[in-house]
Amino acid sequence: MDEDMEDYGFEYSDEDTEEENVDIENQYYHAKESLEGNEYEEALEGFAAVVDMQEEKQEWGFKALKQIVKLRFKLQQYDKMMEAYREMLTYVKSSVTRNDAEKKINSLLDFVSSSTSTELLQEFYDITLQALQDAKNERLWFKTNLKLCGLYFQTKDFGRLTRTLKELHKSCKREDGTDDVKKGTQLLEIYAIEIQMYTEQKNNKKLKELYHQALAIKSAIPHPRILGVIRESGGKMHMTERSFENAATDFFEAFKAYDEAAIGRRIQCLKYLVLANMLMESEVDPFDAQEAKPYKNDPEVLAMTNLIVAYQKNEISEFERVLRDNRKSIMDDAFIRDYIEDLLKNIRTQVLLKLIKPYTRIRLPFISKELNIPEQDVEQLLVSLILDNRVFGHIDQVNQLLELSTTTQEAKKYEQANKWAAQLSSLNKVVVSKLRV
Repeated sequence: MDEDMEDYGFEYSDEDTEEENVDIENQYYHAKESLEGNEYEEALEGFAAVVDMQEEKQEWGFKALKQIVKLRFKLQQYDKMMEAYREMLTYVKSSVTRNDAEKKINSLLDFVSSSTSTELLQEFYDITLQALQDAKNERLWFKTNLKLCGLYFQTKDFGRLTRTLKELHKSCKREDGTDDVKKGTQLLEIYAIEIQMYTEQKNNKKLKELYHQALAIKSAIPHPRILGVIRESGGKMHMTERSFENAATDFFEAFKAYDEAAIGRRIQCLKYLVLANMLMESEVDPFDAQEAKPYKNDPEVLAMTNLIVAYQKNEISEFERVLRDNRKSIMDDAFIRDYIEDLLKNIRTQVLLKLIKPYTRIRLPFISKELNIPEQDVEQLLVSLILDNRVFGHIDQVNQLLELSTTTQEAKKYEQANKWAAQLSSLNKVVVSKLRV
């Protein structure tokens, strides 16, 4: 009889626990209904009740605290938000599954990262890292540190950023100090942030080194955003080296990666691709590519497409008009702005070379009018072209004339060819005379 009573008591306890869980679950969904109805105070009370109803920490309490954190953040009640988050993190070690903890915390990290308060984000990340260290969740520790790196990059705190990156890099090394190729994806994420930092600092030497290291990693399957960041930075690096063809390749790869990830940065990279194409004086239309075609008439890109049409036709007035009318989408971008003078110089050079071709003497004021630039700028451009052996002649500053010599570039080539022919003939005579001996 006693055994029956004990069995009955055990069964009764199980049912009681199940009923308790059903009550907690119902309370959670009741609170969620209040949240969806924008009854925030009622929702907060409801989720708090879920936490209080538990006899021991479990999944429903963890989920309820996550909702409280999000709601307090939305209501800008940051002290109470941090209090709820600290309580939520006590569940991580043993009350919920590792996967559930990782998913929920990562979701919150993304949610809170929209804050403009660096102090709040710093505290949020620090508390998270401390809890994860105790829970020994290396993967989430890594992701949280990446978020922290993003914060340091945003605030240009390069000292702390460098230290955190070193810690991250250390976690991707083998015991012998070499990079663990099995952690290629994590290494690429680290490189992406480092590359952005060196791009910002204009440290091209370190940037180039890391860029090639990143491209050498073949064992990774990174998020397309990471590849986009690496390729975009590589494109900017190639631009500073005047390697426009390589820059165009990188900007196109960055565009494709951002497009795959549906990231708005793709439009910016498309504009940079058009810029690189113009600077390399390519006649290929970048919008012939299947991936780029849908964006040809995008309002942001349209200004650049109009610019490239004017550029390829050497229409200075149209080129300058497009620049004036689209100042915000073109000139407000500091990177594009740095190369506009190069574009203007290129287009003016092409027009000038075409303009002077039929003449032996031409007045500088006439060139000035045709190029729509001051006479002083005409003179500087001509000096540059004469030094580069693209124009043969000299400037008469007194009479404001460009006097072109009869020695054209083509004639120079023939003159050089004749010299080589004479040298070969002389060498041939020497060889023949020796053979006869």
